[in-house]
Amino acid sequence: MEMALSHIKVLDLTSNLSGPYCAMLLADQGADVIKIERPEVGDDMRVTPPFLGDQSAPFMIWNRNKRSMIIDLKAPEGLATFKRLAADADVIVENYKPGTADKLGIGYDTIKAINPRIVYCSISGFGQTGPYAPRGGFDLISQSMTGLAAITGHEDEGPHRLPIPITDLCGGMNGCIGVLTALAARERSGVGQQVDVSLYESGIALGVYEAGYYFATGEQPPKLGQKHRGSAPYQIFPTQDGHFCIGAASERFWAKACKVLGCEELIDDPRFATKKDRVANNDELSAILAGYFKTNTNDHWFKLIDAEGIPCGPVQDHVQVYNDPQTQAREMVAEVDHPSAGKTKTLGVHIKLRGTPGAVRRPAPMHGEHTKEILAELDEQQAAE
Repeated sequence: MEMALSHIKVLDLTSNLSGPYCAMLLADQGADVIKIERPEVGDDMRVTPPFLGDQSAPFMIWNRNKRSMIIDLKAPEGLATFKRLAADADVIVENYKPGTADKLGIGYDTIKAINPRIVYCSISGFGQTGPYAPRGGFDLISQSMTGLAAITGHEDEGPHRLPIPITDLCGGMNGCIGVLTALAARERSGVGQQVDVSLYESGIALGVYEAGYYFATGEQPPKLGQKHRGSAPYQIFPTQDGHFCIGAASERFWAKACKVLGCEELIDDPRFATKKDRVANNDELSAILAGYFKTNTNDHWFKLIDAEGIPCGPVQDHVQVYNDPQTQAREMVAEVDHPSAGKTKTLGVHIKLRGTPGAVRRPAPMHGEHTKEILAELDEQQAAE
């Protein structure tokens, strides 16, 4: 079946996570993604544990569906080869420090002169402009500097880093959105453009509730722990055998939740009469509801609360998640046959298109696995021209 991006060729110059994740999203939808890697070492993530055999398991997750080609961009012949590839490419993704691509001779202005249709996606720590542009950037730095760490964790503790690399992942997603937007614009204009995405701005953009709070009050949004800034009850509660989440902030859900829990008297309690009241008195509300949830199990509460149509669910660990029937039904665990690691599992394609579905078509490549294949294709194509 034809895939949505099967007509798009992408040169992936990136390493670590944000850039490779962006390119993976394009590859999942059919783009021919050629991962350009350095001689000898390749992508830095290739040496990141844990390993399956001699292969990095994390690297294999977000580099599936790509082909790998070794090019020494610091050598004249390597630079010439890359420019030959760029002349016919649709997209380039890079996540160097701003200025590095120009020093290598592969910056946007240079490539645009070769191929005016190129969509050139630059993902960096702080963006291509501004006083922080020259700085390097990691997810930890972005979480810390964008307010995310300041609001994460228990109310009585200091700042926490989210254990998932949220700005890396969102930087990659935003890069993909930028690429697709620029490709759509190219359909009308006939020319490409540079896409400028940063981990810093991706982190800032996630703080939508916090922005609303600060712009309305001029004050630092307070740290809330499990509680929600604008809804209540909307959090996780301990039960007899685990933890359970419930989103019952609307008046309709609130009244139903009170009846299921056996605390109907709270419906008319003036402290909790409206969502605004419940948010203002969330500490008291949380303490009261916690006492009810602790009286029974996750399964007990799920059956009763779900039957009322109230959004809820148990807190699951990753072993439970990957074996959950919904995860399986949505094909979010896929199997690939890797040339070195053998049969391995990877995450499935999470963006579902009904007419032109994406797919996990190939495992992550070995370092330089497709160099000869891609060079042969390039020679054949240019000979035909």
